[in-house]
Amino acid sequence: MKSVLYLGCPGPERADTERLLSAANVSVIWADNVAYALNELQRHDVPVLLDLSRGAAALQNAREIRNHRASTLMFAVVDARRPDLTTEAVLAGMADVFARPLGGRRVANAIERELKYESREADPEPHTNGDDLYSHSASMRDVMTLIARASTMRAGVLIRGEEGTGRQVVARAIHSLQSSGNGLFIVINCAAYDPDELDLNLFGPAVRRTNGDQESKGLERVSRHGRLHEALGGTLYLQNIAEAPTRVQARLARLLRDREAVLAESGQPIDFDVRPMAGVDAGFDDAVREGRVRDDLYRRLSVLRIDMPPLRNRREDIPALANYFMREICASLRIPPKTLSRSALSLIAALPWRGNATELRMLLESVVHGLQGGRGIGLEDVLAHVRLDGGPVVFAKGGTLKQARVRFERDYIAAVLEQHRGRISEAAKALGIQRTNLYRKMRSLRVSRASRQ
Repeated sequence: MKSVLYLGCPGPERADTERLLSAANVSVIWADNVAYALNELQRHDVPVLLDLSRGAAALQNAREIRNHRASTLMFAVVDARRPDLTTEAVLAGMADVFARPLGGRRVANAIERELKYESREADPEPHTNGDDLYSHSASMRDVMTLIARASTMRAGVLIRGEEGTGRQVVARAIHSLQSSGNGLFIVINCAAYDPDELDLNLFGPAVRRTNGDQESKGLERVSRHGRLHEALGGTLYLQNIAEAPTRVQARLARLLRDREAVLAESGQPIDFDVRPMAGVDAGFDDAVREGRVRDDLYRRLSVLRIDMPPLRNRREDIPALANYFMREICASLRIPPKTLSRSALSLIAALPWRGNATELRMLLESVVHGLQGGRGIGLEDVLAHVRLDGGPVVFAKGGTLKQARVRFERDYIAAVLEQHRGRISEAAKALGIQRTNLYRKMRSLRVSRASRQ
């Protein structure tokens, strides 16, 4: 059983928190003040959960622990209504930031992940489970509610969103939460095969029928060598289902309707206990209207529908997600984790992210590979790999270094103001300057206070 020291948890929440953590095989050492916490850490070298219910003042506890025990692994727990504290927690060096309500498995997975990183046991592969789902934003909290609901049923789930919004991550989270989740998670990209190959991959090779065959019932035949048989008791996740030929769609629809099939090798009926899910983009609705997706298949895949918000609409999640990706990238390179500066985080949170989380990860990989040493990542390190309008990195020809600085300051201040909806106080804090200085710079650079309320 893993252990964790929880510093600052409100008394009324302790019973529920202990129950959730215990269910995930995590025991808790409670601490009400930093002196008691440091004393316990002398006796038990365990990770620390730091509760930020008291606001940024609670981060002083993190600094005190860091001063006495620099190597202690620390995580933060924040109220989702205070997304600003997520940034402060990342800047304070937290390994991860959890939003309430606290998930026991989420904490256990993060501790295991970080201990693995510290031990340098192996190059970690990118995670594709619920750990990737940061729910500090209201839109993602709605998604988490739907994930919890989906995990209690075996009906089809349609997960719709742009590329890189985490459609497969959501599907895996639902799969892992299933009470009977011992089955496999099988991914089929319908666009990766020609029609005959897709049919063979899903249903397996045809086998000669026997006299005792149940074909007369109209049941579909499934071979032990097909991916559908492999998915029994688990989850079938379909990508690009609109690209599947009509014949394959019809066979899938019958299987999902009957929940029974004939085993091709024996001719005997078997229960078809498979949880179907499909990840689709915005064009899927047009495909349904145009008849490229069969109505009967669509109905069985979309009993529950989850719409994934693009990253640009959930900016509160970006600091914690960027920190997660950064630690994962550094661990894969077997180097100490890099920290993002406040200005670097502000810039990252303000970018348009047309490629969503996939683009964010790719940017951070480029930044880390481009570093010349040191632990910190500053604004200039990020700027070397992005353009504020989301286009490719280019450098304007001509002009002095002073003129280049002016162009950058104008674009950067405008981006931060847009991120904070024109709120001067919040923008000034993100920029690390006084309000009066921000007003002065806005006037001199001719930056408007445009806000998309």
